[in-house]
Amino acid sequence: MATLYEIDAEIMACIDMETGEIIDAGKLEELEMEREAKIEGVALWYKNLLSDAEAYKAEKNSFAEKEKAAKNRAESLKRYLEDALGGDKFRTAKVSINYKRSESVQCENLGAVPKDYLVMAPSLDKTAVKQALKEGIEVPGCELLEKQNMQIK
Repeated sequence: MATLYEIDAEIMACIDMETGEIIDAGKLEELEMEREAKIEGVALWYKNLLSDAEAYKAEKNSFAEKEKAAKNRAESLKRYLEDALGGDKFRTAKVSINYKRSESVQCENLGAVPKDYLVMAPSLDKTAVKQALKEGIEVPGCELLEKQNMQIK
């Protein structure tokens, strides 16, 4: 099957360029029908591709919802295990549960925090506050909390 470019070239060959006279009317009519069919085919292909893209988007959104639901269920189970173990370690041949110490910054009064520790007003730069607190610098309204994070392997 010919391309639109090739069909257009053949149509032009059916017309005398100097006089504008049609050289082969039968072939010209046949080429014009072929051109219409080609344009229709390309337009339908375009519509199908857009339809496919919408279907992929819907499927992606469906998987994102399933992913979010699975992560939420996993976090719920993790909290359940934390409550059940109460900080105790657990180990079998198939699973190991232990705890890793971490630190986080808690700020009760953002208005009391010096501007040096704020980014894009008024948002707390927790990294800078954490570093300052670790160095023994007092940051009003903030404290360093130590946590035990459960790890399941």
